[in-house]
Amino acid sequence: MPEGPELHIAARFINSTAKNYRFGGEIVKSEVSTKNPAVDWLAEEYNIYAKTRGKELKVFLSSIKKPSKKTHLLFRFGMSGCFKFAQVTDLPKHAHLRFFTVGVKPAMALCFVDYRRFGRWEIEGDWGKDRGPDPIFEYKEFRSNVLDNLDSAAFNRPICEAMLNQKYFNGIGNYLRAEILYRCGIRPFDEAREVLKSVQEDNVKSEEGDLLELCNIVPKEVLELDSGKSYDPDDSQKSQESFSDWLQCYYVEGMNNLEDGNGRTMWFAGSPGKMAPKVKKVKGRKGKKGTQIPQSGTDIKEEILDDKETDLSNGDSKDNKKVKRNIKVKESGGTRVKKEPKDEKPVRSGKVQRKPKAESAVTRTKVKKEPKIENSTKMAKVKKEPEDEPINAETVAQKRKQPALSSEEVKPSRQSKSRRASSDLDFKKFF
Repeated sequence: MPEGPELHIAARFINSTAKNYRFGGEIVKSEVSTKNPAVDWLAEEYNIYAKTRGKELKVFLSSIKKPSKKTHLLFRFGMSGCFKFAQVTDLPKHAHLRFFTVGVKPAMALCFVDYRRFGRWEIEGDWGKDRGPDPIFEYKEFRSNVLDNLDSAAFNRPICEAMLNQKYFNGIGNYLRAEILYRCGIRPFDEAREVLKSVQEDNVKSEEGDLLELCNIVPKEVLELDSGKSYDPDDSQKSQESFSDWLQCYYVEGMNNLEDGNGRTMWFAGSPGKMAPKVKKVKGRKGKKGTQIPQSGTDIKEEILDDKETDLSNGDSKDNKKVKRNIKVKESGGTRVKKEPKDEKPVRSGKVQRKPKAESAVTRTKVKKEPKIENSTKMAKVKKEPEDEPINAETVAQKRKQPALSSEEVKPSRQSKSRRASSDLDFKKFF
């Protein structure tokens, strides 16, 4: 997330660009930026000037022909906001507000770019009432604002959490608090009031200054880097190298980290302090220092896996082999996605994967064993069916428990006359 130095870098970039160009015409807002207002201010030609205070930035617009016609926009960068200057024919994908140049070819545009869309702007908005003085350019006011309000409930919390309160530490964010506390030698989860009272009484002294002095010194060091800690992907490689070399604690290998009460990861060295959370959530370190800066591009690295035992299907002996895989790392918007080959499966370190043995036909099919017959007496008794008896009218009647019908009572079936006559002859022969 952009902190105080990043917004000062953005203002410096806007002012250096505006010196060489004039702007004019309509200010265009992207269609997908639905939560921000449209800018209806219009001038044939106007100048642009930027100014920051903590984590807020103002862009002032003034007409060249009518100096009295002016306005300004208040920007908050959110998680990924920045300004870029590009050709109109090749605008950035997430350019949500565009200021166009006039009188030059090719036509250019100064764009507010925010791929996560958490950034906001207000038309003629004022500095936030809940934000204190800027510790970089308003240091005296910043120091007195903190020390004069130590009775506030905001300082009942650990010092690492109090330093994210923009009412007192405007522009201080996650990486700045880690670097400042590390240089002071202050445990991050000690009570904020206790720490700041010792600063007020001048009991805590360091070679570089006390905690509040470092809130002014450390951000200025970031501004003095090669190109600052830039969130612009076009210049991220150069700024990333200088910024990573500058970091001493934040995201540095060998440092400890815990999740604070705000859900932010606090990096520190040594003991966390008295008010450390009971449920300690430690987050793993991913990548190199400062990899949160959005970058673009690809990188291929070679990774050597642990030894694994391979079972060859052709009947050869088993050998331990080291398997090398090329993993393509794609960085887009601050995320790192590893694409692994589909035909290979990740092997857990310390565990051996063996191919399951082929099962025989006997083990695959369960055969039910018949019970052994000990004696013939234990055999189940089988009921014998009666032998076939000659079928006549009397036997049928006995089975149905009905009186037998005489030949005269038997109703003739519906048969043809010729067939009935032949059956009568057969009946007489039978008797």
